[in-house]
Amino acid sequence: MLLKRNTLIAILILLIVAFTLLSIFIAHHPILLFDIDISVFIQKYHSDFLDKVMLAISIFGEIPFSLVSVLVVAGIFYFKKYKREALYIALILFSGLIILGIKNMINRPRPTAFYVRLVEVNRFQSYPSGHVLSYVLFFGFLIILMNTLNNIPKATRLILTYISGFLIITIAISRIYLGAHWFTDTLGGFLLGLICLFPLCYFYFKNKKAYIANTVSDSNLEAL
Repeated sequence: MLLKRNTLIAILILLIVAFTLLSIFIAHHPILLFDIDISVFIQKYHSDFLDKVMLAISIFGEIPFSLVSVLVVAGIFYFKKYKREALYIALILFSGLIILGIKNMINRPRPTAFYVRLVEVNRFQSYPSGHVLSYVLFFGFLIILMNTLNNIPKATRLILTYISGFLIITIAISRIYLGAHWFTDTLGGFLLGLICLFPLCYFYFKNKKAYIANTVSDSNLEAL
């Protein structure tokens, strides 16, 4: 158990260091030839159909859909008697404050039509990608819940796990294809999403153990 905890702490530290170094680099080098090459490669094959597919993949990160999605899923968990899970899902909304703060600090401009094909035009700064962060955090936590809550039907858990995994994998490609982000924006969003997922899971499982212990204790007292 101690080894596992130390390993997780080491991974978290590495993620924080990697994100910090990447952020500093991007702040000083907002336009990278490497980013442009990746965008051109991904956008090489495009069509109206692909535009619609990529927009559909990104829909859960758009306001108000992102807000509604989190609240609806949290509401479903709450009414299904998973009140603790509903609370932690709702807490994901606070990640929006984190992303806005970092975007303003780095202040990296969005890709322009001079460099890439713009399918989607956005208002806020480019780094890091809020879509990627929110997908990693929200759908990542959903995957963890589906592998923890064994009372939920297995078919439901598998379907939600596969859908969540698919969206996490494809969201970065979607954002680059749409011309909304550079590759390094999505990398930063992915790293920050994992960083935010760590404390969310830590407190969820820590409080879950305390909750189970109290429940067992109360049951023993009632039996007496």
